[in-house]
Amino acid sequence: MKSDVKKREQWRKKREYILAAAGTVVGYGNVWRFPYLCYKNGGGVFLLPYCFFAITCGLPLFLMETVIGQYTQEGPINCWTKLCPLAQGAGYSILIIQLYSRLYAIILAWAILYLIYSFRDPLPWATCDNPWNTDRCMDLSAVNLAAVGNLTSGNLTKSSVSEFWERGVLSMSAGIEEVGSVKWELLLCLLATWVACYFCIWKGVRSTGKVVYFTAIFPYVMLAILLVRGLILPGAWQGVVYYLYPDFSRLADSQVWMEACAQVLFSYGVGCGTFITFGSYNKVRNNCCRDSLWLCVLNSCTSFVAGFAVFSSLGFMSYKQGIPMDMVAESGPGLAFIAFPQAVAMMPFPQLWAVCFFLMIILLGLDSVFAGLETITSCVTDLFPEQMRKPWRREIFLIFFCSFVFIIQITLVSEGGVYQFQLLDYYSCSGTCIMFVCIIQCVAVGWAFGADRMCNAVEDKTGQRPWPLFRLCWRYFTPLICIVCFICSFLNNQTLTSSGGYVYPDWAYRLGWTVALSSVVPVPIYAVIRLFLTEGTFRQRLLVLWYPAPDLVNQTFNPLGEQPELETFVNAN
Repeated sequence: MKSDVKKREQWRKKREYILAAAGTVVGYGNVWRFPYLCYKNGGGVFLLPYCFFAITCGLPLFLMETVIGQYTQEGPINCWTKLCPLAQGAGYSILIIQLYSRLYAIILAWAILYLIYSFRDPLPWATCDNPWNTDRCMDLSAVNLAAVGNLTSGNLTKSSVSEFWERGVLSMSAGIEEVGSVKWELLLCLLATWVACYFCIWKGVRSTGKVVYFTAIFPYVMLAILLVRGLILPGAWQGVVYYLYPDFSRLADSQVWMEACAQVLFSYGVGCGTFITFGSYNKVRNNCCRDSLWLCVLNSCTSFVAGFAVFSSLGFMSYKQGIPMDMVAESGPGLAFIAFPQAVAMMPFPQLWAVCFFLMIILLGLDSVFAGLETITSCVTDLFPEQMRKPWRREIFLIFFCSFVFIIQITLVSEGGVYQFQLLDYYSCSGTCIMFVCIIQCVAVGWAFGADRMCNAVEDKTGQRPWPLFRLCWRYFTPLICIVCFICSFLNNQTLTSSGGYVYPDWAYRLGWTVALSSVVPVPIYAVIRLFLTEGTFRQRLLVLWYPAPDLVNQTFNPLGEQPELETFVNAN
């Protein structure tokens, strides 16, 4: 009787993989994080530590994860059984990180609501004639240097843009303890987000490969439009100078190097299992070295160019209102939902530029959210292949999973939801957890499986051997850098405070640390359990779990039934 269990999926065309990977690496970190960090940490000087970490950490880790997926043909959990069984706990850490990262769906909901409001004339955040406005509100035509001075000195005046964000969109309560009522407009936008994510991946790479033609390319069109528009605005070059003006003294600040490393890991999307998943859908002879190089170059170039689009618009706003640049430059949601909308509202035809900007934000986030959802689905499918690869099982699982996460996230669209978002974003999706996963991956590939063996495997299948630098990075440079940054992140840890100086209660900080540790502890817990369940002396157990079994290695690097020369890269161990 013929089995109805399907084999592992593969990309139909090479360009579908390229577009899916490009859509994943280019996201919010490129638009609202990199430009601000560049401005904050010495302007053009920040590019030096950024490029250093991109070469020694970002690119090697990106290639390593792609190779892992492509040559094991497994997802982020099962791949370690063929590389280093003792490190399989890293796969479960990745799964937990991805579960927490579904948090970013709420950003899409905010952006959708802003997009809907962008069709109004006048833009609702440009005036104080709205139901949510208070007597403290000051519309954009009245905002000037003196008004902003009153804001920063504690006066009660507040810009219409800030009131729209805090009262019109979020209806912020006094703190995380006050959950308040649900914002029904945001709830519907959140529902639309999850429906869109479901249909983007419900058929696996068949549907994902079609969707990325739009979601990966269209943001570049929007970015190009905003870039050209921004550069021709009065005051634009003042913003560009603030963005890139070099301050070489900042290179002596260790925090600059820390933030550069964290930005590279965050922006390149490593340590999250997505590229292991995408690589596992590739053909085994795909030239992953070339793909990884160009995707990483694309990512870094997009970050650099996005800075011109952002800071030219902020320079225009500074010029228009007579406000210093350091009072308009923000990072994170503050840039996307306060600073940039304020700049857009001052331009001619503001509705057009608002629509372009928020469409770009939605599509940038959508790629990342459904890529992470695909990673989670791949993990579950690999763990239960007999059940999940049968017809319609994947679709049913996705319906239940998306519905479950949507229900949990209802609290995020309440009046206290933004405090929950900031707490979970700070602790659950931090660079520290990603650094830990990267360390484990480097040790497993560089030392347990062997960097030389991995390089030989790549050369055997693609005919192109990775540069010697990659072998050195996998074994020495990348894990060492991540270990140093991992330790420094704890030593330099700062207490989370919300906008307006709100301090979270003690129980919230304890909850945050519990969430952070939950994505780290699977590695040691799984290792201890496997050592305990494996037979033999401790040394025998360690050897069995440290090295891949020869038959698994042969199966891993010979998925097409060929006869490769395994002796060139496999030892009996």
